[in-house]
Amino acid sequence: MIGVIGSGSWGSALAIHIAKCQDVMLWGFNNEDVESINNTRTNPRYLGDIVYPENITATTQLKEVVDQCDQLVFVVPSFALQGILKEIKEYQRPGLSFINATKGLEHDSNRFFSTLIDELFDYPVQAVLSGPSFASEVARHLPTAITIASKNERDAKSFLPLFHHHHMRVYLNSDPIGVQLAGTYKNVIAIAAGISAGLGFGCNARAALITRGLAEMTRLGTSLGASVETFLGLAGVGDLTLTATSTESRNYRFGQFIGQGLTKEEAFEKVFQVVEGANNVINMKMLGEAQGIELPIVNEVYQILMENLPPHLAMSHLLERSAKSE
Repeated sequence: MIGVIGSGSWGSALAIHIAKCQDVMLWGFNNEDVESINNTRTNPRYLGDIVYPENITATTQLKEVVDQCDQLVFVVPSFALQGILKEIKEYQRPGLSFINATKGLEHDSNRFFSTLIDELFDYPVQAVLSGPSFASEVARHLPTAITIASKNERDAKSFLPLFHHHHMRVYLNSDPIGVQLAGTYKNVIAIAAGISAGLGFGCNARAALITRGLAEMTRLGTSLGASVETFLGLAGVGDLTLTATSTESRNYRFGQFIGQGLTKEEAFEKVFQVVEGANNVINMKMLGEAQGIELPIVNEVYQILMENLPPHLAMSHLLERSAKSE
């Protein structure tokens, strides 16, 4: 049995996909969601009327998942993952392996979650899952390609049976730091693209933000030892393009609402679900400063969200920057 930690839209979508070939135990913290999945085979709050297969069992008991599942898939908001990992450490047993599909960094230390997992569990089998993949499309079995990354190819391959089947294709990657950074950074650029759209700017501005955002992401990533090729692949340009061009993206929608004049709190309420980019921007700004890397788009999004800079002024700042070589 496979344990999926997180019963939101993305966790549920991955559980539905995995359930095509394995039994799944799906952990969630919300009693109503868990009861709905077990009793009605649906979770309207996150996936509408999509039906959960009968071989998915939902629970609120994390220890139950750890006791019964050898492979755990983490799909929770980044702010919650550290606490969940520490709780799992209390229940740990030999043979556990982990794959992380959460996009973000540890909030208080700015560490990558792969680093935290190594420290907590003494270098276990682990990998990172990322790539352009809207939950609603995965749950409806539409074609999707993702990346699984690990420093150890054998570790990455151990998770292939969970994901590489039916409508999902998996590509392996040996750069977990680059994959994690890309999955985090693209959320911030998606907010910027949404703000641009909310201000009434056109496709030209969005294309510029995506392209320059990719350049920022790559500069920061390579300063941390990541591979340039990672940012040109599914976890980088693939996920960035998807997230920064569609209203299916929570980060993009959130940015649109900000650009239209809503406050941050009003925009959160309209989106309803977690907007990772609003937290990720803090991580990326801190990393950029620590590495001495200039990140103009991240800095402007940070000022909009954390210092109440009017969005039109932030966009003006970007346009007024001195001319330079691409």
